[in-house]
Amino acid sequence: MTLQTRPIGRVVLSQRRDWHRIGLALLALPLLVFLTLPLFSLLIRTGLSTLLANALQPQVLEAVMLSLTTSLIATLLAVLFGTPLAYFLARHDFRGRVIVETLIDLPMVLPPAVAGVALLMAFGRRGVVGEYLSDLGLELAFTQTAVVLAQLFVAAPFFVKSAMAGFTRIERDAEEAAQIDGAKHWTVFWHITLPLAWPALFGGAIMTWARALGEFGATIIFAGNFPGRTQTMPLAIYIGFELELGTALTLSILLLVVSFGVLAVVKGLMRQRIGSM
Repeated sequence: MTLQTRPIGRVVLSQRRDWHRIGLALLALPLLVFLTLPLFSLLIRTGLSTLLANALQPQVLEAVMLSLTTSLIATLLAVLFGTPLAYFLARHDFRGRVIVETLIDLPMVLPPAVAGVALLMAFGRRGVVGEYLSDLGLELAFTQTAVVLAQLFVAAPFFVKSAMAGFTRIERDAEEAAQIDGAKHWTVFWHITLPLAWPALFGGAIMTWARALGEFGATIIFAGNFPGRTQTMPLAIYIGFELELGTALTLSILLLVVSFGVLAVVKGLMRQRIGSM
């Protein structure tokens, strides 16, 4: 009786799991459709020939080149100054640490318009710092430098958080062994710590670049929307809906493809890291 009951029980349990899986899939389907339908609609709205033709327009090329240049500069600055900040926070505990981490996270959740106004109040012509820079003949607002600063402000936290996680996960045994053998702190950092944290640093840099590339709100307030000077891809999309829809669609598809590629790379690095643990 026991041997006959167990196979029957397993069949019933398997059927229940199948129905449970089908029920969950049906409940998850509406949101999945809602999230993917606009993306597919964007792709099928414009044909390949039209996409290529619009991509070669001067205003599109200017916006693409400006976005690539400023976002890469912002990413390099985030890596240069964000790496020591992330390493310090990952390795040292101090009073007020929660406040510091909250201030770093704040630009990620701050409304973009607020970020733009804050940058303007700090670095504008009559800003806290900008007023003194104006006396020296340096104007930051409504320039390409302002574009870089806006992108850096909203995107740098992504690198800092990823780098912090990478430095925190490193086992200290290898570093301590090298120091015991006489290696200096900077030698250990460059030859042991950085290589071990490299996947997190690279993933954070990619996410930072993608966020900088798509920045809109802070840029339009702090840098303005001047074609050929401060008009990045997101700003050109905004103007394109008023003047030329094809341009807006082309730039939107380019940003969509870039964003998808960035997420695919980051997820691949995360899986590789988990698999190696």
